[in-house]
Amino acid sequence: MAAPASAGGGPIEAARAAAAKALAKRDAIAAEVILRQAVKAGAPLDALRAQLGEALLRQGERGEARKLLVQGAFTPDSAGLGWRVRGQLELSEGNLGGAAQAFDRALAITPNDADLWTEIASLRFSGGEQAQAVAAADHAVQLDPRNPRALALRGMLIREQYGLVAALPWFEAALRLQPDDPGLLGEYAATLGDIGEYRAMLIVCRKIIDVDPKNPRPLYLQAVLAARAGETDLARAILLRTGTAMRNVPAAILLTGVLEYRAGNVNVAVEQFDRLVRLQPENAQARRLLARALDRMGDARQVVARFDADAQAPDAAPYLLDIVGRSWSRLGQPARAKALLARAAVHGARPPQPLRTDAPLPVLAQRYADAPRFAVNAVPYARALLAAGRKDEAQDVADTLRDANPGASEAWLLSGDVLMMQGRTADALDDYQSAAAIRFTEPVLRRMDAALRALGRRQDANGMTSRYLAQNPSSLAAMKLLAAGWRDGGPADARAALARALEARGQGTFIR
Repeated sequence: MAAPASAGGGPIEAARAAAAKALAKRDAIAAEVILRQAVKAGAPLDALRAQLGEALLRQGERGEARKLLVQGAFTPDSAGLGWRVRGQLELSEGNLGGAAQAFDRALAITPNDADLWTEIASLRFSGGEQAQAVAAADHAVQLDPRNPRALALRGMLIREQYGLVAALPWFEAALRLQPDDPGLLGEYAATLGDIGEYRAMLIVCRKIIDVDPKNPRPLYLQAVLAARAGETDLARAILLRTGTAMRNVPAAILLTGVLEYRAGNVNVAVEQFDRLVRLQPENAQARRLLARALDRMGDARQVVARFDADAQAPDAAPYLLDIVGRSWSRLGQPARAKALLARAAVHGARPPQPLRTDAPLPVLAQRYADAPRFAVNAVPYARALLAAGRKDEAQDVADTLRDANPGASEAWLLSGDVLMMQGRTADALDDYQSAAAIRFTEPVLRRMDAALRALGRRQDANGMTSRYLAQNPSSLAAMKLLAAGWRDGGPADARAALARALEARGQGTFIR
């Protein structure tokens, strides 16, 4: 896009200012009307193209926004905004490469734009470059410490990096500057709910409903709260009020399935869990819930058809082994049932095993050769190599991915996993710690806990998990790990409180 002469002042600047004021109030339709009227009155479209594209994008009119942004030029004084909006459009459609090119063009024009650096941080996070995303978000906050979008994004990244509690001050700072923003309020409410501050969460949800009555997120969060309290009918009624707005959101699908299961509508629960498994084939929780629902429905044939392969894995969970074993028994296969039920009765740590892959090794090898630096190719290939006993080759694949993506937590996790399978636990722990420094999530926690305990560092494992639980008080995984770590001793009051928390979540008492 070549840039013609500068827009100048007068009516153009007045239209821009009025449109900016409307956008600040989240009234993108009013902004569009103002800008189109200015063009109709004689203002050059190129002078208002960037802002009009932003107004259309804010309305979700991506097709119209693309036509407008591509079919003309920007003026020099609006080109930075124009290329930033073009990058936002590409990012909203999943075109990360196109977004990167557009943001690079914007960066050359407006290198000190905090909004642009916020978008760059979002792009990097979407592309798996978590460390680089943090750096970009930090830079955005340094450029403009009063930019609410930059503060909110930094809060979201802090939530991933350090935990829920650490993120709260960032959301609160953003909300002091923009108290009626539904997006900020939604993130704040979700974080409050996850740390157990339910009263505060409800207050924020009511605020979202006041400022954005059609927003389905507060209803979803209230449904989650009711479900956690055991109010199944209430949760179902609230979730029903979201209509179809969250029909394809994985978390909402999971919640719907759980609520229907509790209500005794097992067939509907199976449909929901099956949808989720098809959307996320490696979602272990969804697979377990689907197996449980099929078992409750009495469909032994589907249980063994879909989950016998999972049960044959050396590290299969006792719960799944029990379900599949009982299903084989119902189908008149006592020998198969006995073997699985015997394994289900064995407690204790199980050695790490590679997950199953979806294609033969030669096919995965070809995919990997085409693009070895992408996790979507490297991860399944490394798993297949491990399953074939080719551990050194798997380590080469993992190292290549890690070196190509040093800012991605998942790349460090893969490298650590392969090292663990080779028995190099101390080296694996180093990689897990690198992953945790970027993004400390439950998968990282589980791996670090296992590595520390395998090295005999029980107190370090307990201390790490306690710190994680302090930041993420609702983490069931952290509760279970700490409960297991405290079986042989621990602070009496804390052990009792943890046992009560687990019982309240229907998990029984893990500390004996």
